[in-house]
Amino acid sequence: MATEKKTEKDRSVEDRLKALFQLQTLLSEIDRIKTLRGELPNEVKDLEDEIVGLGTRIENIANDIKANREAITGYKAEIEQAKQSIAKYTEDQNHIHNSREFDLLNKEIEYNRLVIEHDEKKINDAKRQEQQKSEELERATAMLDERRKDLDMKKEELDDIVSETKAEEEKLREQARDLELNIEPRLLTSFKRIRKNSRNGLGIVYVERDACAGCFSKIPPQRQMDIRMRKKIIVCENCGRIMIDPELAGVQQEKPAEAAAPKRRGIRRATKAE
Repeated sequence: MATEKKTEKDRSVEDRLKALFQLQTLLSEIDRIKTLRGELPNEVKDLEDEIVGLGTRIENIANDIKANREAITGYKAEIEQAKQSIAKYTEDQNHIHNSREFDLLNKEIEYNRLVIEHDEKKINDAKRQEQQKSEELERATAMLDERRKDLDMKKEELDDIVSETKAEEEKLREQARDLELNIEPRLLTSFKRIRKNSRNGLGIVYVERDACAGCFSKIPPQRQMDIRMRKKIIVCENCGRIMIDPELAGVQQEKPAEAAAPKRRGIRRATKAE
C-alpha cells in the first residue's frame, strides 16, 4: 500500500529545507548541462547569421561587377560612336569652303575627342573597380566556405552534447518535478522567484565561514543559531536567499584551526654569588 503524502502541516521546517536543498541540487545540475551546451546554440546561430550576411554581401559584389561590365560596354559604344562622328566630320571638312562651317565642324570633332578621352578614363576606372571587386568577391567566397565548415563542425558538436545529456537532463527534470510535489506551493513559488533573480541561480544556500554562501554577507551569531535550530524559514537579510544549516545540507566544512596557546617563559631566578 502506497504511503500517504505528508501534508504541509505535518512537514517540519527541517523537511522543507531539506527538500528545497535537494531540489536546488537537481536544478543546479540541469543548469550545468544547459551551460555546457548553452554557448553552442548561440555560436551556431551567430554562424548562420554570418553566413546569410556573407551570402548577401557576395550577391551585392557580383551585382557591382555586373554593373561595372555593363558600364564599360556602354562607354565602348560611346567611343565607337564618337570615332565615327570624328571620321564623318573630318570628311565633311574636305567639302566645305566656308570658314564658319569649318570651325563648327572642328568644334564637333574636338567635342567627340573629349568624349573619347572621358569614356576611356571611365573604362580604366571601371576596370580598376572590377579588379578590386573581384578580389573582394574571392575573399568573401573563401570566408563563406570557411564559415560553412565551422557551422557543420559546431552543429555536429552540439548534436553530440545534446544526445549525451538529453537522457540525463530528462531524468533530472523528472526527479525535480517529483520533489516539487512535496513542497508547499507558496514556498516553492518564493524559491523559484529568488532563483530567477539571483545571478548564480541559487535560491537556497548554506552558511559558510559565518557568511551567506550566496552573497558572502556576514551573518550575526544569533541568526546563525536560529538557522541551526531549524524552527523557521530564515532568509539572508542582504540577498533574500533562503538559508540552511550546512549540516542539514550535507556539506562538510573545515573547522578553523585552534590557535595554539602561547608558551609561558620560565622566569630564571638570579642566584646570589657566593
